[in-house]
Amino acid sequence: MHNLGFALDGAWRVLLAGLLLGAGLPVLFAFGIRSLAWADSGGVARPAGRTLGYGLFAVVILGVLLGITFIVATGFGKALSFEHIYPTIVPKH
Repeated sequence: MHNLGFALDGAWRVLLAGLLLGAGLPVLFAFGIRSLAWADSGGVARPAGRTLGYGLFAVVILGVLLGITFIVATGFGKALSFEHIYPTIVPKH
């Protein structure tokens, strides 16, 4: 019975990560495109839309770079640590 609980615990974590990274980043990118289109629509300049769009693009780029860093660190036998505010590459234990 405990094995089923462990399997379900792992399954919801994988589901959550897949939703956040697999669908979340493309949704943020789409919202960034949408806000840039809103910023330039109707001949009215909307700096808030442009700022929001570039901010969303920055979040997407940071997510992609963090994913690449995780993959490269794992390939070199290292781990990605979030002990501080920023991620660092540390030796695996």
